[in-house]
Amino acid sequence: MSYDLAIIGGGIVGLSAALEISTRWPGLSIVVLEKEVEVATHQTGRNSGVIHAGVYYQPGSLKARFCKEGVEATIGFCREHGIPFEQCGKILVATAHDEVPRLAALEDRCRQNGLPVERLDAAELVRREPHIRGVGALFVPTSGIVDYGLIARTMARILAGRGVEIRTSATVETLREEADGVRLQLPQEEIRARHVIACAGIMADRLARLCGLELDFHIVPFRGEYFRLGSDKDRIVNHLIYPIPDPALPFLGVHLTKMIGGYVTVGPNAVLAFAREGYRFSDVNVHDLREMITYPGFRRLVRKNLRSGLSEMGNSISKRRYLALCRRYCPELQLDDLKPYRPGIRAQAVLADGSLVHDFLIRETHRTIHVCNAPSPAATSAMPIARDLADRAAALFGWQAEGKRV
Repeated sequence: MSYDLAIIGGGIVGLSAALEISTRWPGLSIVVLEKEVEVATHQTGRNSGVIHAGVYYQPGSLKARFCKEGVEATIGFCREHGIPFEQCGKILVATAHDEVPRLAALEDRCRQNGLPVERLDAAELVRREPHIRGVGALFVPTSGIVDYGLIARTMARILAGRGVEIRTSATVETLREEADGVRLQLPQEEIRARHVIACAGIMADRLARLCGLELDFHIVPFRGEYFRLGSDKDRIVNHLIYPIPDPALPFLGVHLTKMIGGYVTVGPNAVLAFAREGYRFSDVNVHDLREMITYPGFRRLVRKNLRSGLSEMGNSISKRRYLALCRRYCPELQLDDLKPYRPGIRAQAVLADGSLVHDFLIRETHRTIHVCNAPSPAATSAMPIARDLADRAAALFGWQAEGKRV
């Protein structure tokens, strides 16, 4: 079969791209290829459900711009389609005096990124959050919560109504770009597309290399492990409660998250996964592991972050150590409060020098566009990312007015 456009990846970024492009160019024939039996199975359906305001990101970066735009776009989509959300706000808590300078730096970053922010002293923190303790805090009102899996499934239904084909259990095994199109080999058939947009998350680098891109990074998987608090703790917080993150790491630390389902989760930590889809400690994929440990950038990353990596691994192995991270700002929590909850995987691009790619990263060939690095806040930013991909496609592929191409 032949299509004008094949989008690889049925997560929220790929589906957002299909929605944006089918809106601008309704005459295009589009197929979305998802290797799992349903959409939103991996990063989209296994994240914390936070609508991120954009506190942490470098001013002027794609993350800073797309995240801020994404809050409005996400909430607008939810209102239009009757999807539950809550803009409850986020409180970042300094639990020790040596974190106060970082708190001040985050306050300045909020203002640089055009975000409303309020400084709280210890007394005001307790007034707003009676179960939380700290020496000071920041309140960012635009953060919220939602079910991104539900957003993605709603997008898929809209797309199906427009005639966009959503194909699940459709693993792209090979990808070959030719002069007049792209050949995609699926398990049972080959399809052709004039153009391809790959939003493949944890497999992004592999698909990019199949198209001949010379990459200066590899994707490394980090598993985020969560707990759920018991039902007696469903109202323990009124806002999202975050620690002050370590600026040397891309992870935000273990936080208390109100979920749109009415319960509260704790997490995630960030431990190295031994498989790209390794949701359990025991999950090991020999190919993934060999590829990772033979990559010089990974070995440099380990040397640079050995101490913090071992600490995270210890927190993963020991539930008591994990609890200690939470008790820094919520001292009443006990071991019995931490109930099992689903883990997630963060697809993180790592450069050859061992540094992490902190911004969204998009690469192109003549007929393909690849979203190569889109970890958090990609779910919040999915619709602005989709607009950017549509703009790139128009320029790169020569798309003109509705449905017309050169």
